[in-house]
Amino acid sequence: MTTTGFLPITREEMEDRGITQPDFVYVTGDAYVDHPSFGHAIITRILEAHGYSVCIISQPDWKDEKSISIFGCPRLGFLVSSGNMDSMVNHYFVSRKRRPSDAYTPGGEAGKRPDHATVVYCNLIRRVYRTVPIIIGGIEASLRRMAHYDYWSDSFKRSILLDSQADLISYGMGEKSIVEIADALNSGIEVKDISFIPGTVYKTKDISGIYDGIILPSYEDMKEDKKKYAESFMVQYSNTDPFNGKALLEGYPGGQYVVQNPPSEPLSTEEMDAVYALPYMRTYHPSYEEKGGVPAISEIKFSLISNRGCFGGCNFCALTFHQGRTVQVRSHESILEEAELIIKDPDFKGYIHDVGGPTANFRAPSCEKQLTQGVCKNRQCLFPKPCPNLKADHQDYLELLRSLRALPGVKKVFIRSGIRFDYLLADKDDTFFRELVNYHISGQLKVAPEHISDEVLTRMGKPENAVYERFRKKYKKLNDELGKNQFLVPYLMSSHPGSTLKEAVELAEYLRDLGYMPEQVQDFYPTPSTVSTVMYYTGIDPRDGRPVYICRNPHDKAMQRALIQYRNPKNYDLVLEALTKAGRTDLIGFDKKCLIRPRKQTDNRGTAAAGNGKGYDRAKGKMEGRPAKKKTIRNVHKKK
Repeated sequence: MTTTGFLPITREEMEDRGITQPDFVYVTGDAYVDHPSFGHAIITRILEAHGYSVCIISQPDWKDEKSISIFGCPRLGFLVSSGNMDSMVNHYFVSRKRRPSDAYTPGGEAGKRPDHATVVYCNLIRRVYRTVPIIIGGIEASLRRMAHYDYWSDSFKRSILLDSQADLISYGMGEKSIVEIADALNSGIEVKDISFIPGTVYKTKDISGIYDGIILPSYEDMKEDKKKYAESFMVQYSNTDPFNGKALLEGYPGGQYVVQNPPSEPLSTEEMDAVYALPYMRTYHPSYEEKGGVPAISEIKFSLISNRGCFGGCNFCALTFHQGRTVQVRSHESILEEAELIIKDPDFKGYIHDVGGPTANFRAPSCEKQLTQGVCKNRQCLFPKPCPNLKADHQDYLELLRSLRALPGVKKVFIRSGIRFDYLLADKDDTFFRELVNYHISGQLKVAPEHISDEVLTRMGKPENAVYERFRKKYKKLNDELGKNQFLVPYLMSSHPGSTLKEAVELAEYLRDLGYMPEQVQDFYPTPSTVSTVMYYTGIDPRDGRPVYICRNPHDKAMQRALIQYRNPKNYDLVLEALTKAGRTDLIGFDKKCLIRPRKQTDNRGTAAAGNGKGYDRAKGKMEGRPAKKKTIRNVHKKK
């Protein structure tokens, strides 16, 4: 088994590289996949490019102290991440039931990382190495950097910096801050004195030297008063931009503060290109082959990342807190060079699966001033209406896609990451929309209207339903003109804050009129550091301080979900209950506008005479038994 080119994951591999003591040891909850879609690959390759040696401990046994010491104590520090996902999202469905598999683990095996993995790994390191610097990063650390609501324990938690006993958080994407941290440590600066790097969070008892910072409500005050947490969150939300964000200070008992420095500046196109030009092996470590590899690679192996950041501002999404609202892009040359590498892969069949990012059709900041003055603190680019300063232009993306389509060996270039349809409609030139329909869809286009009730959409930070309707009609018109038989697959969400049974029924009626029943429905999932999660926890919309309805009861959530899939016979009882509870029994009947038929009536023998085909047991008070046998023409003829 050759591992040439991969970073060391065993002591033997470390010694083969001539390393006696690594500068850093990177601990991750994921399997080691050396591909730029994985955060640990980017950070370790960047450090390597700056002259630092890095070894990787992938999915250590958190119950065994020896698992964290296979490389000894690193010269400069440990870097710790839960992986590409928050470990709790990785482990649990929204119902809090365990997921049966893990795409980021060899063979898809579940249970190879602990709950709250960043905290557990760091405490394991602290037991073995008392004074070594620990820097945490990745999405789990980034989105839990300040006090936050944890859905899985239904509790209000402290900053992960305190619970993990780490020294620093490198939040966001981390390419700039991690190099500055490494250089500071390498120059002899003690980790407790590293308080000056953008994109980091540190702890201190001395805040006298912090200039122009904002003191947030203390952890204890927020724990006692949810309204104060909602207010604190909006201050944080308004300070996520490197150009106009301020330092934020959150107080804890004993005079301790967690201090968040403003974010790192966004990467320039040249810097983005440099990140993606690093010598990635573009696959998982060969030691995982015997277990069948790492399933997650199949989703990204033949896809291209063209951008990062998102000015869409959906309230249930944490991108504002992690990647920021300023869109950063790679050059065409960089993307085409990576495409050439994909084409050379022996498994490539001619299909590039995706060219995009958080939002595929964002290829520039939303307006010119963002790169000098930052994003607006008090308004969104697309919500509730597109900003007058919005520059909606798909020309650059269009040229990129045309170049990719023209590459020898490429049969088709698909777009599978999200298309922001309101931004698409804001572009007065239909050329991109037409070419999207003609060349870049594999039979169906997935889009995310999320709901149809304008009241719920307002809570989501999404455009009103009329915008989606315009998009849907235009999509159909273009398909008809081009002779295509392609469909729209709308992502829909149930139980989002603000959604009552009334709105859930409205959504079911809309789907009835479309003649569409989605195969999958996503219940709202309260993940850390989103506006919607703050609504869920506090019952307050932090944007205006007003109360908002929250669907928390699992049975009520099940009814909302069932209404979206009202045609599924398994959902009949839930739909019946929901319609009755909502006062919409007019939707139970035989009219074409009805969602379900009434239950079968029974004769005096207790057998079904009409309705949904199940017998009614009066003694038990519920529907039971097999469907009554219908008389067929053949049976009638027999009797004759």
